[in-house]
Amino acid sequence: MNKQVKVIASIIIVTIVVIMGSLSIYLYREKIKKDLPIVNNFQECVNAVGLVKESYPRQCSFNGQNFTEDIGEKQEKSDLIIVENPRPNQVIQSPLFIKGKARGTWFFEASFSVVLVNWDGLIIAQGLATAKEDWMTEEFVLFEANLYFTIDKDTYSNRGALILKKDNPSGLPEYDDALEMPIIFADVLNKN
Repeated sequence: MNKQVKVIASIIIVTIVVIMGSLSIYLYREKIKKDLPIVNNFQECVNAVGLVKESYPRQCSFNGQNFTEDIGEKQEKSDLIIVENPRPNQVIQSPLFIKGKARGTWFFEASFSVVLVNWDGLIIAQGLATAKEDWMTEEFVLFEANLYFTIDKDTYSNRGALILKKDNPSGLPEYDDALEMPIIFADVLNKN
Protein backbone atom coordinates (compact mmCIF):
# COMPACT_ATOMS: atom_id res chain seq x y z
CA MET A 1 0.00 0.00 0.00
CA ASN A 2 2.88 2.32 0.75
CA LYS A 3 4.06 1.82 -2.81
CA GLN A 4 0.63 2.80 -4.20
CA VAL A 5 0.63 6.01 -2.15
CA LYS A 6 4.04 6.93 -3.55
CA VAL A 7 2.85 6.28 -7.13
CA ILE A 8 -0.32 8.33 -6.61
CA ALA A 9 1.67 11.13 -4.95
CA SER A 10 4.13 11.07 -7.86
CA ILE A 11 1.28 11.27 -10.37
CA ILE A 12 -0.29 14.20 -8.49
CA ILE A 13 3.06 16.02 -8.31
CA VAL A 14 3.75 15.46 -12.04
CA THR A 15 0.21 16.65 -12.89
CA ILE A 16 0.66 19.79 -10.77
CA VAL A 17 4.05 20.49 -12.40
CA VAL A 18 2.56 20.05 -15.92
CA ILE A 19 -0.39 22.32 -15.08
CA MET A 20 1.91 24.97 -13.56
CA GLY A 21 4.28 24.76 -16.56
CA SER A 22 1.40 25.10 -19.03
CA LEU A 23 -0.01 28.04 -17.09
CA SER A 24 3.42 29.71 -17.01
CA ILE A 25 3.84 29.32 -20.77
CA TYR A 26 0.33 30.69 -21.39
CA LEU A 27 0.91 33.72 -19.13
CA TYR A 28 4.31 34.36 -20.72
CA ARG A 29 2.79 34.35 -24.23
CA GLU A 30 0.03 36.72 -23.12
CA LYS A 31 2.63 39.07 -21.62
CA ILE A 32 4.61 39.04 -24.88
CA LYS A 33 1.44 39.89 -26.83
CA LYS A 34 0.77 42.83 -24.51
CA ASP A 35 4.37 44.06 -24.84
CA LEU A 36 4.30 44.02 -28.65
CA PRO A 37 3.77 47.42 -30.27
CA ILE A 38 0.47 48.09 -31.97
CA VAL A 39 1.04 48.07 -35.73
CA ASN A 40 -1.58 49.53 -38.08
CA ASN A 41 0.32 50.37 -41.28
CA PHE A 42 3.45 49.68 -43.31
CA GLN A 43 5.65 52.34 -41.68
CA GLU A 44 4.70 51.22 -38.14
CA CYS A 45 5.55 47.64 -39.19
CA VAL A 46 8.99 48.74 -40.42
CA ASN A 47 9.54 50.73 -37.20
CA ALA A 48 8.59 47.66 -35.14
CA VAL A 49 11.33 45.73 -37.00
CA GLY A 50 8.89 43.66 -39.00
CA LEU A 51 10.03 41.43 -41.85
CA VAL A 52 10.20 43.60 -45.01
CA LYS A 53 9.85 41.76 -48.31
CA GLU A 54 11.62 43.53 -51.16
CA SER A 55 8.74 43.26 -53.61
CA TYR A 56 7.14 46.16 -55.48
CA PRO A 57 5.43 47.63 -53.64
CA ARG A 58 7.29 46.48 -50.54
CA GLN A 59 5.42 44.41 -47.95
CA CYS A 60 6.01 44.08 -44.22
CA SER A 61 4.93 41.25 -41.90
CA PHE A 62 4.67 41.58 -38.14
CA ASN A 63 2.91 39.38 -35.58
CA GLY A 64 0.84 37.59 -38.23
CA GLN A 65 -0.25 40.81 -39.97
CA ASN A 66 0.79 41.96 -43.45
CA PHE A 67 1.05 45.57 -44.64
CA THR A 68 1.77 46.93 -48.12
CA GLU A 69 3.75 50.13 -48.71
CA ASP A 70 1.70 53.04 -50.03
CA ILE A 71 3.21 54.09 -53.35
CA GLY A 72 0.38 56.36 -54.38
CA GLU A 73 -1.21 55.84 -57.77
CA LYS A 74 2.05 54.88 -59.46
CA GLN A 75 0.94 51.42 -60.59
CA GLU A 76 -2.54 52.55 -61.64
CA LYS A 77 -1.07 55.21 -63.95
CA SER A 78 1.85 53.20 -65.35
CA ASP A 79 0.24 53.05 -68.79
CA LEU A 80 0.20 56.90 -68.85
CA ILE A 81 3.18 58.14 -66.85
CA ILE A 82 6.26 56.50 -65.31
CA VAL A 83 8.46 58.35 -62.82
CA GLU A 84 12.05 57.10 -62.59
CA ASN A 85 13.17 59.68 -60.03
CA PRO A 86 12.18 60.11 -57.28
CA ARG A 87 10.73 56.73 -56.31
CA PRO A 88 7.67 56.46 -54.03
CA ASN A 89 8.58 57.11 -50.37
CA GLN A 90 12.08 58.23 -51.34
CA VAL A 91 13.82 60.68 -49.02
CA ILE A 92 14.24 63.93 -50.96
CA GLN A 93 15.95 67.30 -50.56
CA SER A 94 16.24 70.48 -52.59
CA PRO A 95 16.84 70.68 -55.47
CA LEU A 96 14.60 67.78 -56.45
CA PHE A 97 15.41 66.36 -59.88
CA ILE A 98 12.39 64.67 -61.46
CA LYS A 99 12.78 62.34 -64.42
CA GLY A 100 10.51 59.92 -66.22
CA LYS A 101 8.36 59.39 -69.26
CA ALA A 102 4.73 60.13 -70.05
CA ARG A 103 2.44 59.61 -72.98
CA GLY A 104 2.45 62.57 -75.37
CA THR A 105 -1.19 63.16 -74.42
CA TRP A 106 -0.03 64.08 -70.87
CA PHE A 107 1.72 67.20 -72.27
CA PHE A 108 0.51 70.43 -73.85
CA GLU A 109 3.07 72.60 -75.59
CA ALA A 110 5.75 70.15 -74.41
CA SER A 111 5.14 70.60 -70.66
CA PHE A 112 2.93 69.76 -67.69
CA SER A 113 2.70 70.95 -64.06
CA VAL A 114 4.65 69.44 -61.18
CA VAL A 115 3.68 70.30 -57.59
CA LEU A 116 5.35 69.40 -54.28
CA VAL A 117 3.16 69.53 -51.15
CA ASN A 118 3.87 68.95 -47.48
CA TRP A 119 1.98 66.61 -45.11
CA ASP A 120 -1.17 68.78 -45.02
CA GLY A 121 -1.30 69.63 -48.73
CA LEU A 122 0.41 73.03 -48.56
CA ILE A 123 2.23 73.73 -51.84
CA ILE A 124 5.93 74.24 -51.12
CA ALA A 125 7.18 74.12 -54.73
CA GLN A 126 5.77 74.02 -58.23
CA GLY A 127 7.14 74.08 -61.72
CA LEU A 128 6.96 72.56 -65.17
CA ALA A 129 8.19 69.23 -66.43
CA THR A 130 9.39 69.60 -70.01
CA ALA A 131 9.53 67.07 -72.81
CA LYS A 132 13.02 66.06 -73.91
CA GLU A 133 11.83 64.88 -77.31
CA ASP A 134 8.88 65.33 -79.68
CA TRP A 135 5.75 65.33 -77.50
CA MET A 136 3.20 65.25 -80.35
CA THR A 137 2.67 61.50 -80.16
CA GLU A 138 0.65 58.98 -78.18
CA GLU A 139 3.85 57.09 -77.29
CA PHE A 140 5.97 57.65 -74.19
CA VAL A 141 8.03 60.86 -74.15
CA LEU A 142 10.97 61.54 -71.79
CA PHE A 143 10.56 64.47 -69.38
CA GLU A 144 12.61 66.24 -66.73
CA ALA A 145 11.97 68.89 -64.07
CA ASN A 146 13.77 70.55 -61.17
CA LEU A 147 12.03 71.84 -58.05
CA TYR A 148 13.73 74.09 -55.51
CA PHE A 149 12.13 74.25 -52.09
CA THR A 150 12.65 74.91 -48.40
CA ILE A 151 10.88 73.13 -45.59
CA ASP A 152 10.81 73.88 -41.88
CA LYS A 153 12.88 71.18 -40.12
CA ASP A 154 10.51 71.35 -37.12
CA THR A 155 7.34 70.78 -39.15
CA TYR A 156 4.81 68.23 -37.88
CA SER A 157 5.63 65.46 -40.37
CA ASN A 158 8.38 64.54 -42.80
CA ARG A 159 5.79 63.21 -45.25
CA GLY A 160 4.60 64.92 -48.41
CA ALA A 161 3.61 64.23 -51.99
CA LEU A 162 4.85 64.91 -55.48
CA ILE A 163 1.97 65.57 -57.88
CA LEU A 164 2.44 65.40 -61.66
CA LYS A 165 -0.60 66.97 -63.33
CA LYS A 166 -1.67 66.15 -66.87
CA ASP A 167 -1.87 69.38 -68.84
CA ASN A 168 -5.50 70.03 -69.78
CA PRO A 169 -5.83 73.08 -72.03
CA SER A 170 -9.57 72.42 -72.53
CA GLY A 171 -10.33 72.99 -68.85
CA LEU A 172 -12.90 70.18 -69.00
CA PRO A 173 -12.80 68.06 -65.81
CA GLU A 174 -13.17 64.78 -67.70
CA TYR A 175 -9.70 65.37 -69.17
CA ASP A 176 -8.03 66.12 -65.81
CA ASP A 177 -5.58 63.55 -64.49
CA ALA A 178 -2.66 63.47 -62.08
CA LEU A 179 -0.17 61.10 -60.52
CA GLU A 180 0.39 61.59 -56.78
CA MET A 181 3.40 59.93 -55.15
CA PRO A 182 4.28 59.91 -51.45
CA ILE A 183 7.73 61.30 -50.57
CA ILE A 184 9.75 61.93 -47.39
CA PHE A 185 11.59 65.19 -46.69
CA ALA A 186 15.21 64.68 -45.63
CA ASP A 187 15.55 67.85 -43.56
CA VAL A 188 12.62 67.20 -41.21
CA LEU A 189 13.89 65.77 -37.93
CA ASN A 190 12.58 62.33 -36.86
CA LYS A 191 8.93 62.73 -37.77
CA ASN A 192 6.46 60.23 -39.26
